[in-house]
Amino acid sequence: MHWVVAGGVQMTVHNARPMNVPALRVGLIGYGYAGRTFHAPLIAAVPGLRLAAVASRDAARVHADWPQAEVLDAPALLQRADLDLVVIATPNDSHYPLARAALAAGRHVVVDKPFTLTPAEARELQALAAQRGRLLSVFHNRRWDGDFLTLEALLAAGTLGRVVHLESRFDRFRPQVRTRWRESAQPGGGLWFDLGPHLLDQALQLFGPPHGLALDQAVLRDGAQADDWFLARLRYDRRRVVLGASALAAAPGPRFVVHGTQGSWVKHGLDTQEDALKAGARPHGAAGLDTPDPGPSVLTRPEGDRLVDTPLPLLPGRYVDYYAGVHAALCEGRPAPVPPDQAVAVMDLLALGQASARAGRELPVGPVA
Repeated sequence: MHWVVAGGVQMTVHNARPMNVPALRVGLIGYGYAGRTFHAPLIAAVPGLRLAAVASRDAARVHADWPQAEVLDAPALLQRADLDLVVIATPNDSHYPLARAALAAGRHVVVDKPFTLTPAEARELQALAAQRGRLLSVFHNRRWDGDFLTLEALLAAGTLGRVVHLESRFDRFRPQVRTRWRESAQPGGGLWFDLGPHLLDQALQLFGPPHGLALDQAVLRDGAQADDWFLARLRYDRRRVVLGASALAAAPGPRFVVHGTQGSWVKHGLDTQEDALKAGARPHGAAGLDTPDPGPSVLTRPEGDRLVDTPLPLLPGRYVDYYAGVHAALCEGRPAPVPPDQAVAVMDLLALGQASARAGRELPVGPVA
């Protein structure tokens, strides 16, 4: 690793992992957007992980990208005894039954976010993984966004002092409602279940559990069937966190606004790893994609009796580090990235947010059955 000093902040960039590492065979269930864009290329980029099988109804599509992978259906994939790890990248309402079947078959399991539909399902999978002695992890990849890594470094360095206010948003402009499960009224559809897990997980990583949560959801687009806008407020003792997302933001607001007792940081634009992966870019080792995030990033701090704005370079995003961490957990005994208890905490807040929206008021944070 090497050190980078940006705007007075000390940051760490990890180099690629060595090539001589144990090989694990991976089966991927689902080759839709998540499976094709994120999981398959990230798995293939990690030395020691081999994409051996894919469960999909479109063999031609899989083989066009990964000709070495066997294509079969999900039950047949789960019966393959030679697979070390099963990755579930299917619609949200299928996460629980598929993960349960994979754990019961003795496989290590990665589940795309959100973990399940309910906290009770998540806790059952957590208990089953512990009982079977299997790794279970949830793909909260936004922990490895370059801007979020930069924010973590800012907080660790104390650059902003005590953080009193954070706003974190995913704004997009998608006025046309598409016919897909993510935008349907079925369980697990809608923006709160799509982007809420990312935002909640990041907040928990930064600050831990809040004392209260209030969620407002809305269906704003013509013809929409599920929520396409939300605003959540997390209450801490001396801090407020506001999380939001919209599908009708042609002029999006900042991705992050952070205010502290010694300054502020504002960052515009989304992390570019997703767009790069969609365009066919491939990560190279544990340093992440070779595409820097160009979004404006400004640190504002007092100097004497005036405030000075300083551009703050962003750390590179490193989605591939998630799967490098899975390999290290299985082969080197290191802690799993995003262990199930952390994903359960996100599920608790997702469910509490739904209850808050129904009640129209803030609710106290605690385990949700």
